Amino acid sequence: MNLPLFIARRYFFSKRKRSFINLISIISMLGVGVGTMALVVVLSVFNGMEELNRTIFKTFEADLTVSPRSGKRLTVTPALMKSLQETPEVALVTQVIEDNALARYRDSQTVIKVKGIDNSYLERRQLDTALVEGKLRLQENGVNYAIVAEGVRNALLISPQDILTPLELWYPQNRKSYSTLTPDAFNRADLAVSGVFFIEQNFDDYVLAPLAEIRELVGYQENQLSSLELQLKAGADLAAVKQELQTRLGPTVVVQDRDDLNPDLFRAIRIEKLFVTLTLSFLMLVASINIFFSLSMLAIEKKADVSILYAMGATTTLVRRIFLAEGAIVALTGAVVGLILGIVLCLLQQRFGLVSMGMESAIIDAYPVKLEARDLMLTTLIVIAVTLIVSWFPARRAAAIAKAADSA
Repeated sequence: MNLPLFIARRYFFSKRKRSFINLISIISMLGVGVGTMALVVVLSVFNGMEELNRTIFKTFEADLTVSPRSGKRLTVTPALMKSLQETPEVALVTQVIEDNALARYRDSQTVIKVKGIDNSYLERRQLDTALVEGKLRLQENGVNYAIVAEGVRNALLISPQDILTPLELWYPQNRKSYSTLTPDAFNRADLAVSGVFFIEQNFDDYVLAPLAEIRELVGYQENQLSSLELQLKAGADLAAVKQELQTRLGPTVVVQDRDDLNPDLFRAIRIEKLFVTLTLSFLMLVASINIFFSLSMLAIEKKADVSILYAMGATTTLVRRIFLAEGAIVALTGAVVGLILGIVLCLLQQRFGLVSMGMESAIIDAYPVKLEARDLMLTTLIVIAVTLIVSWFPARRAAAIAKAADSA
């Protein structure tokens, strides 16, 4: 039997305990419980935001992207294409040429990001849920089509139903010197608009177009691309495939997943999550100060009991462990309640969307949450650390005071 825990439990549930000390213990438990619940909920919201952004990027970007380590152009050899296509985990390989260009429609113009793609991009069926008007097509009956983002449509006042007005893409020719007044200073491509998609603001300036048209527009050679996008088969290990391809393709190219393509966003989310965790941990420490006061008063109240324990042969370590156990009971009781309430709130938010984001144009209506075991473990460790911090000094002081009184 654990004697310190047994005695601490008797002190905690003792009906003779002074009501004021009991009140402070209850306040301590409430403080730890609320802090624990808040930490679980906030960390889950940050996890949900990370997952939401990955879902958004999954609508537009591939699982893996192979791009040149330096420069803008990737030289693609038949051996490279065969190697990627024969990789068991790779389902589709999409050839991509991406660059900035000037788009004109009637009397309006704007700078856009043009992305030349082959038909395998549409086979990925990523944009199906993002289409807001028209159809997803690149070529049909000899006509080349463009699929534009909602931001480009609004900037140029594009109507997909107007089949007579083309979307003009202009790109400067690759010359050492030229005059903007020269008629042939720019390459031009005319495309019919087949559809409009909307994902979120980061993709609002994109125009998707047939690869051959964009290759001619920007002046790429037949074996040159901006990147190769790889869609993996369901159940494939993304990290393992990424590492295998990077090793196989060598140092001249870089293989990136969606997180690698958007490092600043995910880094910002993780830094915010870290600072919020530190802030809530500090607030939990402040709320747990009541444990310090309750243990200090309990040590005064039980001074005679501790003297009897010393007379019976108890050591200073035993007495210290009794009061540490008392603080642990108070803190861990609150922590368990807080963990349960935090998990329940997160599950209710996932199921019913109790808290709305308050934005009419939001991609989702309610705040996203995602429970992760590592966050629950982190919260538990923080509670344990806070308990040790606020319980150690009262326990040590109680043991010293009682020992001095017994010696006297």
